[in-house]
Amino acid sequence: MVIGNLLDIHPTELKFTFELRRQSSCSMQLSNKTDECVAFKVKTTNPKKYCVRPNSGVVPPGVTCNFTVTMQAPKEAPPDMQCRDKFLIQSIVAPYGATMKEITPEMFDKEYGKTLEEFKLRVVYIPANPPSPIPEESEEGSSPTASPLEDGNKSTSLFDVTRSLETSKKSLETWSIISKLTEEKALALQQRQKLSQELDLLRKEVRGNRVNSCFLLLSALVGLLGVLVGYSIK
Repeated sequence: MVIGNLLDIHPTELKFTFELRRQSSCSMQLSNKTDECVAFKVKTTNPKKYCVRPNSGVVPPGVTCNFTVTMQAPKEAPPDMQCRDKFLIQSIVAPYGATMKEITPEMFDKEYGKTLEEFKLRVVYIPANPPSPIPEESEEGSSPTASPLEDGNKSTSLFDVTRSLETSKKSLETWSIISKLTEEKALALQQRQKLSQELDLLRKEVRGNRVNSCFLLLSALVGLLGVLVGYSIK
């Protein structure tokens, strides 16, 4: 908080969340701690970049009022995220019962005998996605956030869980391979039995064909022999 004789200003910096192609706003508070009306005016070194609403006004005695500063959507990021823009807040005692319409730029001219207060505020950019903080090391070079024993326990637990998952995965893969081999073995046995049965049938058919052939040949020989004997008798 900036403490003045007429107004207290909070916060002491204008902080904007910086994100490319997106507007950002910052709210400021002005507290009148006097028994008189205080007029204020807000100026900036880069008026095209910022919009101040309201940029001037009157704060009644013992009252706190706000004004909002909106930064236009930036097209590119500045080097090292540093901003050189500045704001100037001027305040002066105003006539009792004064309104915003009665506030003129001439009231804030630096003339002899005027009690004119001025405060300069700088602009600070806050990254929209700040990097993860890195734990600072202590003087002895060890991390202050966790002891080696805690880190060791966490590492051991993670290792045990990982090893258990890998073992379960290997067991499932082994069981799947065994089941597949068992099915293939049963199918091979069925095919072997079928081939054996077909071979037996084929052998029986061959034997039957041989017997029939021999019987036919024998019948033919007997018939021929009978014909020859008949010719001989004649």
